Amino acid sequence: MTVAERLLKYVRFDTKSDENSETCPSTMKQKALSAALVEEMKAMGIADAYMDDDGYVYGTVKGAEHAPTIGMIAHVDTSPDCSGENVKARIVEYHGGDIALNENTVLSPKEFPRLEQHIGKHLIVTDGTTLLGADDKAGIAEILTAAEELMAEGTPHATIRIGFTPDEEIGRGADRFNLKDFGAQYAYTIDGGLVGEMEYENFNAASAVVTFHGRNVHPGTAKNCMINSQLIAMEFNALLPVHERPDCTEKYEGFAHLCEMQGDEERSVLKYIIRDHDREKFERRKDVFRKAAAFLNERYGEGRVELSLKDSYYNMAEKIRPHMHVVDEAVRAMEQAGVKPLIVPIRGGTDGARLSYEGLPCPNIFTGGDNFHGRFEYIPVEDMEAAVRTIKNILINAAK
Repeated sequence: MTVAERLLKYVRFDTKSDENSETCPSTMKQKALSAALVEEMKAMGIADAYMDDDGYVYGTVKGAEHAPTIGMIAHVDTSPDCSGENVKARIVEYHGGDIALNENTVLSPKEFPRLEQHIGKHLIVTDGTTLLGADDKAGIAEILTAAEELMAEGTPHATIRIGFTPDEEIGRGADRFNLKDFGAQYAYTIDGGLVGEMEYENFNAASAVVTFHGRNVHPGTAKNCMINSQLIAMEFNALLPVHERPDCTEKYEGFAHLCEMQGDEERSVLKYIIRDHDREKFERRKDVFRKAAAFLNERYGEGRVELSLKDSYYNMAEKIRPHMHVVDEAVRAMEQAGVKPLIVPIRGGTDGARLSYEGLPCPNIFTGGDNFHGRFEYIPVEDMEAAVRTIKNILINAAK
């Protein structure tokens, strides 16, 4: 089975995760794909493939005795930001210009200029009504294709420990990962974007939930007694730096992002994510939230503003830098695959960030996709094939 055929097969499974669920996995439909992957792995000859009770998939491809054990990790879930149900994907040979996804929706280089970098390639696209799910089903397809090819070729390689996680998109992918039994010396998440990209620096991340308590009174008799929680919420947001938002930042620049808002006169809630690559700046960003809450409580009375801050993950660079051979090996493998390496910071996080802090150095490698989490997601077949070659080179080089 080719890497493209695998992806087209996997995207038929709706595996959207749900941040409001308290189960693991957060949606039981993720287990349908995970179970299918176990059967596929066993058919390939990965005899120890299994899915645990929480929906994590593991398996081993034995390599040369003198070689290390290297983990290859991807996630089965797709983003809650867009529907992943009844995905209709197709391959389009791209000659430039617009791609009609449906009668009313086009994928256009006017809106997505990077599209023009792929003229002459074969793009897997959606029908414009759902996401594609290449994030991260492409990573799964690339790992299994690389493993299958290595097993068929008989080329000496490192032992491969495969791990497919649920719920990465909602920040829980590493929560119940069986690191003790995984047994790899180091690993890679195959969960990146454009061809050649590799990341070992990610955001420090926190969530902020700010609850505003008001006092509702009939507007006809409200003078000097109504306290509108919605207006306090608006004041709070106005106290945050206006140019430190995702739409105003790039590269290593951090931000605070308002994700959700709801409320009425009596009670309002704002939900944010806070991000920065630099740990000191990250802590200062959280202090801005604390100071804004304290200021409004002093103004309107203690308890009017409740702030809940929770750290999510930290920059894995701190844990990767003592093991930079892991990065160097991936760079060499890309060059051998005819890919120009591009080391960039992740403006987000991966399972690898958490796993690196738990003792498994785990940088992130490209899948080849673009426009993740939305209807305009696409991935070039040729770039998926480059990812397969890169994975194989890492594993082969480690056995030399």
